[in-house]
Amino acid sequence: MGDPRGFLKFAREGPKRRPVELRVLDWKEVYDPFPEDKLRNQGSRCMDCGVPFCQGSNGCPVINLIPEWNDLVHRGRWKDALKALHSTNNFPEFTGRLCPAPCESACVLGINAEPVSIRVVEWNIIDRGFDEGWIEPVLPIANTGKQVAVVGSGPAGLAAAQQLTRAGHTVTVYEKADRIGGLLRYGIPDFKMEKWVLDRRLDQMVAEGVKFETNVNVGVDLTSEALAQKFDAVCLTLGAEHARDLPVPGRELEGIHFAMEYLTQQNKVNAGDRLQVDQITAKDKRVVIIGGGDTGSDCLGTAHRQGCKEVHQFELLPQPPPERAESTPWPLWPMQLRTSHAHEEGCDRRWSVSTTKFTGEQGHVTKLHGHQVSFENGKFSTVHGTEFDMDVDLVLLAMGFTGPVHNGLLDNLGVEYGPRGNVSVDENFMTNKEGIFAAGDTKRGASLIVWAIAEGRKAASGVDAYLKAGKSLTNSRS
Repeated sequence: MGDPRGFLKFAREGPKRRPVELRVLDWKEVYDPFPEDKLRNQGSRCMDCGVPFCQGSNGCPVINLIPEWNDLVHRGRWKDALKALHSTNNFPEFTGRLCPAPCESACVLGINAEPVSIRVVEWNIIDRGFDEGWIEPVLPIANTGKQVAVVGSGPAGLAAAQQLTRAGHTVTVYEKADRIGGLLRYGIPDFKMEKWVLDRRLDQMVAEGVKFETNVNVGVDLTSEALAQKFDAVCLTLGAEHARDLPVPGRELEGIHFAMEYLTQQNKVNAGDRLQVDQITAKDKRVVIIGGGDTGSDCLGTAHRQGCKEVHQFELLPQPPPERAESTPWPLWPMQLRTSHAHEEGCDRRWSVSTTKFTGEQGHVTKLHGHQVSFENGKFSTVHGTEFDMDVDLVLLAMGFTGPVHNGLLDNLGVEYGPRGNVSVDENFMTNKEGIFAAGDTKRGASLIVWAIAEGRKAASGVDAYLKAGKSLTNSRS
């Protein structure tokens, strides 16, 4: 602990966002650089708690060594901080930019003050590591001769693939899209994470020996039988792509789209692709986003940059309190109002709104109809007399995901599902099928990126132990 009074000397601080009027003109990340002296001050605010709740069950799922690397940053020992950071987290550049930071909500300093700016310190450590050339391929000591397939290239799949490759196994990652990265590539807008951040990490993984195969829909282009015959183990990290729909009258009208379809198209355009279909765009349109979470915020920022005429965001639940609710005391993840950089750019944000139907003209949506609701004892009730309709040109459904898609590979493999429709696994992350493992959103449902990385690492440990015990998927089928 470099400065035992650091948390008394310095207030919480983070990087400033670029001016709204400038950042909505491009797709670059929204934050300005944060000076080193201020980063070191933030590191000094960490109190090196006897019990660091930031690493506990309510904090960081990958058990980041947060007090250690905060102190190392304060002391200017950046390379040592990088080693500590990488010892638990394969991709701090992703979590630092994209994770909502449950570690900060569990920070002991947050009991009666502003918590340490953990996330900002994290992403600056990793960016400095790349800038200084400290991050190099980590090659295995020996090759085991075992072949492992990882299906899906989101954060869980990438974490599993890197860990297994470093353990000496030959890993092939299959991705049905045309580029590697899953939601990191096509679900996250560039203004939250520019894609060179992803590409530089993928370059490291290729140099380490990971094989990437794109445009392969496993279960169709590569059958489940062929998969089992070719590989000694399989790790399923397909995500939770089954989007929650809104089954109301008029849903079939043109101009109503799932958020991921909308976001993916814009990311492809930013990458220089020419779309094979007309792009879904908010330009000069009246837009309604249904869903108040991170995906809705991503749609909001995208709509601003496309040049929308006006934009509204509806959330079914009541508006949270401005500060931590009494129902979620420290160190729990707090129920409270959160305002993103996209909301700062402008939005008519409404709470307790239920959409009842859509109407349109010539097959295209022109109006949204809804009313206010109350939420008591876990149930929604209509607030009579609050019915309304509004003119719309584009509706984006950002209401979350219900779990992995069963139809196709998962059903063909015969894996079992839990009560919420996610793939069931044992303590080693193996499914009911010998040699087939699952992790991330496929196993736990839609969740945080940090949970995906943590589960990818744990599944890799399970696969490694399975293979080192002399077991193999190919042998189990003979």
